[in-house]
Amino acid sequence: MKLSELPRRTAATVDTVEDLAPNDAIARRLRELGFVRGERVEVMAAGPVSKEPLLVQVGFTRFALRRTEAARVRVSLDDVAAAAGAVA
Repeated sequence: MKLSELPRRTAATVDTVEDLAPNDAIARRLRELGFVRGERVEVMAAGPVSKEPLLVQVGFTRFALRRTEAARVRVSLDDVAAAAGAVA
């Protein structure tokens, strides 16, 4: 699942950041900011116009990301969140 598709206030874990080209500056910057495999991530809020930007928390830090940037981050739902989704 892409980070841009993650429902608000749902915990997930970063799997990977997709590179669109060799030496991709945006993907590299996302990794530098903490979007690395195994890190906990959550979409906290979305902007009022076309739900952009997304307020994303990775670890204990919050960032505003464009949807196109968030779409590069692949995540998997945490076990607790996945179980809650299966029950609902």
